Amino acid sequence: MTVVTAALDFAQVSIHLGGREIVEPTSLSIAPGEFVCIVGPSGCGKTTLLRAAGGLLTARDGQVRGAVRRHGQIVDSPSRDVAIVFQDYGRALLPWRTAEGNVSLALEAAGMPQPQRSARIAEALTKVGLAAHSGKFPNQLSGGMQQRLQIARCLAQSPSVLMMDEPFAALDALTRQGLQDEVARLVQAQGITALFVTHDLEEALYLGDRVIAMQASPGRISHTIEVRLPRPRDQLTTREHPEFLRLRRELFAFIEARH
Repeated sequence: MTVVTAALDFAQVSIHLGGREIVEPTSLSIAPGEFVCIVGPSGCGKTTLLRAAGGLLTARDGQVRGAVRRHGQIVDSPSRDVAIVFQDYGRALLPWRTAEGNVSLALEAAGMPQPQRSARIAEALTKVGLAAHSGKFPNQLSGGMQQRLQIARCLAQSPSVLMMDEPFAALDALTRQGLQDEVARLVQAQGITALFVTHDLEEALYLGDRVIAMQASPGRISHTIEVRLPRPRDQLTTREHPEFLRLRRELFAFIEARH
């Protein structure tokens, strides 16, 4: 029997910041190619858990206790195998670089020679629908396009793990739905493992293969929902599916009971 190594594995991991326990000992395993969403109230440790998974918080600095592993290896620093999309796309992009230049940044950091970068940049911009805007600066792009650009920069790294911290929270409803579908399509097409933090319970159910609900003080995983809705998903038919409605009731009832 073939044993599949988890893409991400937390083994009794606790996280301490400023002398306080932010996340109590937590165990969680995420399979390769799985799309896992984390929901919960502000301050419950969602982003903190994501930062530990990305190597931005580590045992080396005394903030993480227990073992965080990625593909079986201890996580003790950031890796080019992991791409992180932040909520504040405005700060994530360099305003003096064009769309093409912002995507190039990830490849320059990886030491890729200039002649090889052009094709990779063009491919990444095409995947997110920005090929026609490669020469524009961030302030010439809408909010949704700026977030697409941040996603393109991450995809250019060819990561095996994509982490997203409330990436669509500041966008209007139609733009948000379009990007949800785009991310779901890209993750599935490339077999990427996704860890996605959100406050939006419906977004979590729409995107995820599994939804992890956390509670605060200290942060801890308190409920898990398996989402077995067929893919590809659709903004209308999936959200009207009886199983989606059942899961939404279950998740809303659980969260409401703990407020």
